[in-house]
Amino acid sequence: MSVHKRKYDSGKITWSYIFDAPWSTLEKRVQLKRSGFETKKEAVEAEAARRTEATAEHDAMKRGNTRILPKTLGQLLEEFYSYCSTVQSPRTLSPKTIERYRETSRYLDPALLALSLPEITPLHLHREWERLLRNGGQGRHSGRPLSAKTVRNFAGVLSGGYGRAILWGLTEMNPVTNSEPPIPQPKEALALSIDQEQLLVDASTHPVLPMILELAASLGARRGEVMALRWSDERDGRALIARSLCQTKEGLHFKSAKGRNVRLVTIPESCRRLLDTHRERQAEFRRQFADDYRTDLDLIICQPNGEPLKPDSISAAASLLARKLKLPKGASLHSLRHTHASQLLAGGMEISAVSARLGHKSVGTTLKIYAHMIEGRDEEAAKTWERLNKREPEAERKKM
Repeated sequence: MSVHKRKYDSGKITWSYIFDAPWSTLEKRVQLKRSGFETKKEAVEAEAARRTEATAEHDAMKRGNTRILPKTLGQLLEEFYSYCSTVQSPRTLSPKTIERYRETSRYLDPALLALSLPEITPLHLHREWERLLRNGGQGRHSGRPLSAKTVRNFAGVLSGGYGRAILWGLTEMNPVTNSEPPIPQPKEALALSIDQEQLLVDASTHPVLPMILELAASLGARRGEVMALRWSDERDGRALIARSLCQTKEGLHFKSAKGRNVRLVTIPESCRRLLDTHRERQAEFRRQFADDYRTDLDLIICQPNGEPLKPDSISAAASLLARKLKLPKGASLHSLRHTHASQLLAGGMEISAVSARLGHKSVGTTLKIYAHMIEGRDEEAAKTWERLNKREPEAERKKM
């Protein structure tokens, strides 16, 4: 039986599954397992799904057996990138993410990439993290020290590649685990004041940027989510955020919203009025372009002919405007998302509601980013507890 029950001393019961992978052999046994399920049914269903996934992976491996298997770190990463970009892969990533992953290989030392998988130790990788922090990448990237956050992201990519290599039977260990990648210092998200936010929105002379800034400030949505909004996504005063516009070297792509987190966000009245005005201006362009207008895209934010705008160009325009207005260093289009969240939290909005509006995967993500907005409210919490429990200070009781 591949599903097992475990009972702890506390009385708690959990379920787990374990089975031999399809590529397991007598000489090299590979087992797939997972624990922590609350019920037997959950464990059985999860096992069935993992067996199906493992079978698909094994079939793909057999189809690719005519190709040379990856032997070096560089070859493994290329195989990993290709795997993550296939539709059949359970780890399918967006074209933009794959593009960023590939950037990792351009920064890594060619000598490290040429090493065979069994040769690479945690010390090799530790030295590479140190080199990247000190000198940056290779070629045109040389001499530009990388941040701890960037280097840790690189380590995450390599760890993902090694994790897949273990499943493929190419190696038995993940050296990234013990390589001690740098831990970045927590950085507070930059939020603008209400006046600074309004100044940024009002000062733009760009034909579409003011509407983009207003939507970002009012909805707390990400750049790509704002630029992918359609008129059909506006429903009874709310916006359906279900996708994002992504820009890569290959062009523009629409993809699912981050984390596939579809949400309905109420549009503030002031923003709805601006959208009505924007729709009227857009209707004029529709008349001018006639049949050449891209009515099939139905975009709220677009070029005069209805084609999508380039997100990177919009971000650059917003950052340039912020610098001209002498707003805090680092102010950008994304700062309006942080401003939106900070204003709601400062106004006493429940963090769970703010998290849902932002489309975060969990409240924990919101807490991690905006912890500084919540700290210092412990005294307020104590007073609230006193009020709810109707307990009065001793001095007040003596007066009675």
